[in-house]
Amino acid sequence: MPSRTPRDRARERTLDDITRIGRRQLTEVGAAGLSLRGVARELGVVSSAVYRYVASRDELLTLLVVDAYDELGDEVDAAVVAAGPDPYRRFVALGDAVRAWATREPARYALLYGTPVPGYAAPGERTTTPGTRVVLRIVGIVEDAQRTGRLTADDTPLPPALHDDFARIAAEFGTTMTDGTFARCMLVWSSLFGRIGFEVFGQYGAGTFTANDELFAAHVALLAEQAGLRPPGE
Repeated sequence: MPSRTPRDRARERTLDDITRIGRRQLTEVGAAGLSLRGVARELGVVSSAVYRYVASRDELLTLLVVDAYDELGDEVDAAVVAAGPDPYRRFVALGDAVRAWATREPARYALLYGTPVPGYAAPGERTTTPGTRVVLRIVGIVEDAQRTGRLTADDTPLPPALHDDFARIAAEFGTTMTDGTFARCMLVWSSLFGRIGFEVFGQYGAGTFTANDELFAAHVALLAEQAGLRPPGE
C-alpha cells in the first residue's frame, strides 16, 4: 500500500473534523437541519473551503451515514467476537451491542433507522456494504448454529412467491440457507432494530416499563428462540 502524503493526511484530518461537527449538528438540530455553512463556521473557514471536501448537504449526510454504520458495525463485531463460539451467546452479545450504541447515539440511530430525511436518498454503492454488517453477522451466527447442530427451528415451507427474492438476497449475502431459515433471519433482524427503536424513540411511553434491561433481555431471548438458537446447556 503506498504511503500517504502530507496532503492525504491533511485531507483525512479535515474530513474527520467535518464528521465530528456533523455528528454534533445531528444531536442539536437533527438531520434535516444539517448545514455546511454551520460546519464551515465551526471550522473557521469560508463555505467554499468545506465544499472542496463535501460537495453538498447530501454528501455530508452520506458521510455521517457511513460513519454511523461503521461505528455500529465495529462495536457489534467486537462484542460478538468477545462472546466466544456459542451462537446463542453471540446473538445476545450482538443485541446488547446494538442497544448500547443506539441508546448512547440516539440521533445517529435516528439517521439510520428513523424517519427518512426529506429529499435525501442514501447512495447504495456507498452505504449498502456498511449498512448490512449487522444483518450479515446475524446470518453468520445462524449459519454457525446450523453447521454445529445447534439450530432448533424447523424449516417451515414458505409461499413460492417469496423464493426468488430470498434466493437473490441470500446469494448476495453469500449464504445457502433454505428459504425458511433465511426468512427467520430477516424477521429477527427487523424485529431487533424495531424493538430498539421503540426504546430509543420513547414509543413504549414514559413509565410503561420500569425494568428495561430485563425486558430487553427477555425480548432478545425470544428473538433467539425465533431464530432457532438454543441456549448453552440445552
